[in-house]
Order: sequence, then structure tokens, then C-alpha cells
Amino acid sequence: MKDAQTVYGMQAVRMLLERHAARVLKVLVAERRDDPRVRALEELAHRHGRPLERIDLRELKSRLGEVAHQGVAAEIIPLAPWTEDDLLAALTGATAPLLLVLDGVQDPHNLGACLRSADACGALAVVVPRDRAAQLTPTVRKVAVGAAETTPVVAVTNLARTLKLLKNAGLWIVGADPGGPKPAPQVDLTGPVALVLGAEGSGLRHLTQQNCDFLVRLPQLGAVESLNVSVAAGMLLYEAVRQRGKI
Repeated sequence: MKDAQTVYGMQAVRMLLERHAARVLKVLVAERRDDPRVRALEELAHRHGRPLERIDLRELKSRLGEVAHQGVAAEIIPLAPWTEDDLLAALTGATAPLLLVLDGVQDPHNLGACLRSADACGALAVVVPRDRAAQLTPTVRKVAVGAAETTPVVAVTNLARTLKLLKNAGLWIVGADPGGPKPAPQVDLTGPVALVLGAEGSGLRHLTQQNCDFLVRLPQLGAVESLNVSVAAGMLLYEAVRQRGKI
């Protein structure tokens, strides 16, 4: 299929078979790999009626490049990006939804890493501006290692307007800023919340800050001035997960 994407790695492929089997076109497994995890994956593919093909390891490496594929990959129908309307519809009836909002993150590797953390923490979606920000490219999908196929990305035209719509939908908007008046653990993240992080270096834009209900800071004991945005996103997402009693 022309628009098919390839994901790789045991966990990514297993997760897609379990959650979104209809989007899996074919599972690819290295010919000589035969162990309990692979046999469980084969059984899962068979249970969902998904074709599985044994493939020469050299051919698999040729298709994927130098990545940690674990001898397993899958050709899939990619998850379609959400619109702002899709996001608002998904919020209706959702219990304590958690969103990640990235204000102008431009490095595709950072966006991919943020998607991985968002997926791991059960975020409903990741929101990005349509302009002057990284979008869902093959590089992002590769770094996300499957998370781009499970966590929707919502590209919006006007981030400030979207934040206002999220407020109207009942979400608290919590921005991360090194100068935030409160440490993240002192702000309640158990309810409907959108966590907002700024671009590499410049941080949150002034208009974005104005639309935040709270500005929080993350603990920093060393000499560096700021954390990498994907690291900060992971820390803040896991703080929300901790408060919700999920870990």
C-alpha cells in the first residue's frame, strides 16, 4: 500500500496487534528468530487474522536501516492526524483526560520522544501548532517507535485559541516554565489537564503563558539552565501519572 508505514520492535508490533489489529497489514519476523516472545506474537497475529511473513534478516535490515528492530516489524496503515474538532469530540465524556501540548517544538527527534512519553503515560493526544513546529514526519514516526501510531497528533492553526477551547471543555491548562511559582508536585494534576511545554531554548511564548491557569517548575539541582523539552515533558507527564495513582 502506497501510504503504509513500517513500525519495528517487539513491543510496538505487539501493542498494535492488541489495540489496533485492523490497521496491521502484515507482520514481518526474521527467519531464524524462534523464541517464546515471537511464538506469542505469531499466535496474536493469527488470532486477529493478520498475515505474518518470515523474512531474511539481511532484507529486514535493508528495509529498516540500523535500528533496534529485534527481528520484528509490521507494515501498518498509519494513524490519521486528528483535527481540532476530533480532539474536542474525544474529550466529551472522557474521564480526567490528559493532553500534552507542545508550543513550537521544532526538532522532530524531540517530538518523537514526546510522543513516546505521551503514549506511555496514557495521554489522549499531543497538540502542536501547524506553523513553525515539527509535524508528523517519517523521522518523527521512527523516533516514536510505534507511539505515533497510537497517540493522535493534533496540528492546530491557532494554539492560543485551542487552549481557550480546551478551557471551555473543562481542562486546566498547566504550563512548564523554569520560573514557575510552584513546583509541579504542588499542583493538582489528577483532573482534566493539558500540560504545555515550550520550544527548545525559548520556552513558552508570552501569549501561551497568558492562557495557562498555572505555571509550574520542575526540580533542578544542577548547573544547567533548562532541561531538554522531551525530558521535561516526560517528567511532567509522569508526575501526572504519579498523582493519579497509576504508579
